[in-house]
Amino acid sequence: MSEIKITLPGSETVTLTGQTIDKLIRVGDGDAALLYLYILKMHGQITESEAAIALDKSKGWVNSAMAMLSRIGLVNLDESDAGGAGDSGATGATGATGAAGATGATGARTSDVPMPPPIREQRKYTESEVKDELMAGSDFSIVVDETQRRLGKILSPDELLRLLGIYNDLRMPPEVILLLITHCIKESRITGDGRAPTIRYIEKAAFTWEREGIFSLERAEEYLKNLEERKSIRGEMKFALQIKGRELSATEKKYVDDWITMGFETEAIAIAYDKTVLKTGKLTWAYMDTIVKNWHNKGLHTAEQVREKDGGQKRVATSAVSANARQGAQKHGDPSRDEMERMQRILNKVKED
Repeated sequence: MSEIKITLPGSETVTLTGQTIDKLIRVGDGDAALLYLYILKMHGQITESEAAIALDKSKGWVNSAMAMLSRIGLVNLDESDAGGAGDSGATGATGATGAAGATGATGARTSDVPMPPPIREQRKYTESEVKDELMAGSDFSIVVDETQRRLGKILSPDELLRLLGIYNDLRMPPEVILLLITHCIKESRITGDGRAPTIRYIEKAAFTWEREGIFSLERAEEYLKNLEERKSIRGEMKFALQIKGRELSATEKKYVDDWITMGFETEAIAIAYDKTVLKTGKLTWAYMDTIVKNWHNKGLHTAEQVREKDGGQKRVATSAVSANARQGAQKHGDPSRDEMERMQRILNKVKED
């Protein structure tokens, strides 16, 4: 196989973010974790041969570990150097990732396995294959029955084809698939118009779970718990940014999620918001993101760190939320005291945590 160069996204070449650590823990592959540490050490520029020599492993071991890292989204493979990886199809990808995920890539596999492309298309099934699977009495029948019951409808032939793809291609246990569907129903009720999610929506979520390495009920429950925690922090940041009466847009949510992934506490984001409003007169997302990324590169993620090391700034920043509250008090007799007290409780809780 030809040499393959990889490129790590963004700051991953410098630091291990909480999200990265979570992915490595969830997938439970020590070989992938070891290879990832070596990739970081080499600033993301390695070859298969170099890695095998440095880690005293076989090329097959490197292939398997690299495939797992690609599968969970921690490396981007350069297809132009992949020696035909883009033509390997689902079989090549399955062989590499399956060995890494199921056996821990012990190095027993010595043959070179084509690297999977960054995005793998799902196989197209036929109606006869769906019928055969249902007649075989496999767990797929249970998945179909429970899915129809939870969605409150009979699945169409196209929906059955997509559900079979999730069941066969992603290799999720039936209980994980059903938990995924339950989660999608809950999300649809919260963010949508109350209707049940489509199978396409569920299919998209299933591929996300696959990339996150969610193949057991325990990991699925942990993943959902982390999602709820992220939503809670997102809500605190939304409040600090003075966004009320509406949900974050997709672009706004991406900014906020990136800041959470970087490890910023809410009060630090409040300081960045305050600086942004003072400079631009409003919430300018791109400008604020520049401030936050600058702090991230300096290793400043808490309000205390920002105050101490960001250009000698010593004042206690209270965010534009508090500033607006003070202005309101002067003009209207302190009508926002409850909001100020609530914000203070949130900030105190963040400090305690």
